[in-house]
Amino acid sequence: MTLKVGIIGTGWFSKVHADLLAAMDDVQVQAVCGSSKEKGEEMANPYGAAGYGDTTEMLDAENLDAVYICVPPHSHGAIERSIIRRGIPFFIEKPLGASTVIPASLLEDIKERQLLTSVGYHFRYQDNITRLKELLREDKVGMIVGQWMGSMPGVAWWRNQEQSGGQFTEQTTHIVDLLRYLGGEVTEVYGMFGNRVVHEQHDNVSVSDVGTVSLKLESGIVANISNTCVLPGEVSRVGLSFYNDRGLLDWNPERLLEVRSGDSTEHANSGDPYLKESEAFLHAVRTGDRSRILCDYEDGYKTLKVTCAAYDSAESGLPVKL
Repeated sequence: MTLKVGIIGTGWFSKVHADLLAAMDDVQVQAVCGSSKEKGEEMANPYGAAGYGDTTEMLDAENLDAVYICVPPHSHGAIERSIIRRGIPFFIEKPLGASTVIPASLLEDIKERQLLTSVGYHFRYQDNITRLKELLREDKVGMIVGQWMGSMPGVAWWRNQEQSGGQFTEQTTHIVDLLRYLGGEVTEVYGMFGNRVVHEQHDNVSVSDVGTVSLKLESGIVANISNTCVLPGEVSRVGLSFYNDRGLLDWNPERLLEVRSGDSTEHANSGDPYLKESEAFLHAVRTGDRSRILCDYEDGYKTLKVTCAAYDSAESGLPVKL
């Protein structure tokens, strides 16, 4: 059976997903919806798909088996509601919103319908994260330290706190999600953010460009995740490190470093996590077997709650208990 898939959004990530889907034997990119009909048609044409500028129009016109949602954080809400109402399984890119308000309401509807969902926390599907999860079973972790240090994306919405939710919610969310996936649930968050550089270099910047967040986990682990977007484009550091009495496990998107007493092993990353997450989702659409999906909407919402709590904490100057 060939699955007919619709894509909402015409940005870079939409094309990443569309290319992977188009290369699958039993999947057809059926329709693309953009912020205008022209944008929808422009992206749809290479895939032989229909282009739309309105979500409802696309969903009414096409008989879709699944939908991929790849839109900026502030664009969520009406799109999901129209899909949920029709009971169509959907894959959604992170984060689920710029704040928790709309996603909390959507989650209620999703749970009520037991709708099949998947969230694009692709690092969970990386071979080295699977390896790291296994290694951590044998360790009693003391502390976890993570970072997302990079430059500021060029799109206007990203620089607007209300539209993007800020770097910690829009970008560093990947590190927060891995912290939860590998270390367990977060119970308390204390955040500090500042404006050092980018607001002097660019107009209309309301996001903080430096920040650090301390987190307590249910297990007793203490963690810290920091981020910045002040670096020049060619400089970056992204990763997560686990410290315990047996040594250090240090992950970044390219490799996993295992350091034990007098010994170290490096594992280069292999495989395509974007492909794996799509295969898991589409397998569930076909068979009803959700076991290969590593992050559904409810799980992704828990990560959003942590990132938003960091900003609430920074605003009040007090820790936030979850």
